[in-house]
Amino acid sequence: MSSAAEHRRHVSSDSDAILDALPNPVLLIGPDGKIVGANIATEAFFDISTQFLKRQSLKELVPFGSPLLALIDQVRSSNSPVNEYKVDLGTPRMGGDRQVDLHVAPLTERPGHIVVMLQERSIADKMDRQLTHRSAARSVIALAAMLAHEIKNPLSGIRGAAQLLEQQASSEDRMLTRLICDEADRIVTLVDRMEVFGDERPVVRGPVNIHSVLDHVKRLAQSGFARNIRFIEDYDPSLPPVLANQDQLIQVFLNLVKNAAEALIDVPDAEIQLTTAFRPGVRLSVPGQKSRVSLPLEFCVRDNGPGVPDDLLPNLFDPFVTTKQTGSGLGLALVAKIIGDHGGIIECESQPRKTTFRVLMPMYSTSAKHADHSSRDGSAGKSSSASQGAK
Repeated sequence: MSSAAEHRRHVSSDSDAILDALPNPVLLIGPDGKIVGANIATEAFFDISTQFLKRQSLKELVPFGSPLLALIDQVRSSNSPVNEYKVDLGTPRMGGDRQVDLHVAPLTERPGHIVVMLQERSIADKMDRQLTHRSAARSVIALAAMLAHEIKNPLSGIRGAAQLLEQQASSEDRMLTRLICDEADRIVTLVDRMEVFGDERPVVRGPVNIHSVLDHVKRLAQSGFARNIRFIEDYDPSLPPVLANQDQLIQVFLNLVKNAAEALIDVPDAEIQLTTAFRPGVRLSVPGQKSRVSLPLEFCVRDNGPGVPDDLLPNLFDPFVTTKQTGSGLGLALVAKIIGDHGGIIECESQPRKTTFRVLMPMYSTSAKHADHSSRDGSAGKSSSASQGAK
């Protein structure tokens, strides 16, 4: 009898260990809707200990009228598993949008008990949006090339003609010719900014200390546009180097910090938080490389401003999308292009008082360096042959 009880204890212990090893949250719901059991991933998802979870009803943790509650009732009545995709379980306490895929099934050994597994959509959506950002960047590159060749030359002719007319025009007409020249100059400036997207020359990359980059950006910001803003640094000092071009990374984070500072103009307790961390588990397919690249390095720029409007958030990195009255909408598009060219991901999560731009990038290694050299050599050859064909 004692051996049978000991065997059951071992089986129960093994089951708990298997559940705790799973990366996805798993809950066991009792007939009364109370949480009977949960694995470690569930603690992390809800940011609540298992002991406290077991004192809660599921409806106290999820949004009012959540589809999850209806799914559990459906599984109880049909006694068969049900799946539901892209369900938002976010609450103000958990911090905004938390989209998950739901897998709900009855536990046949314990009638009335339901097993719920949650799978967060964040990583999959990051991959989907990253492909969209790259497609948008390619569209901007083609547009930049067209603008450079088809618009700048006629504009110089228009400006020259306006200057000639200005010499013989009356004072009233001279205002119009000056307006033509000023507007032509403004368009040329915009085209010059667009030409940056068309620059596909190979970039020298190597090991970069991200903390040196962030410290440099912080000094630049504090000496100028962010002199009245408090900076908070939360760095992982053991972080390995990132495979990147240092000047381009400075450009990226200077742009992100400047955007954050501009969002904090009317905020009395304005602060910008810079964080670095090691987050293993994210892998991405990079053009020009056969194997998927790991993106374990996470760099964040966070501010406590009013947040990005919900209608702009999905397209924030597309060209000509901006929240500024005088902005061109090219800054974040250029940031997305640079990060994409480095094989990384950039994402924005925003809610009032907490807007985070998160950058995931590959770390430097000897194999990554060789792959980068071969990729750049190949792209340089293609660029050369394409330009010869154009001639």
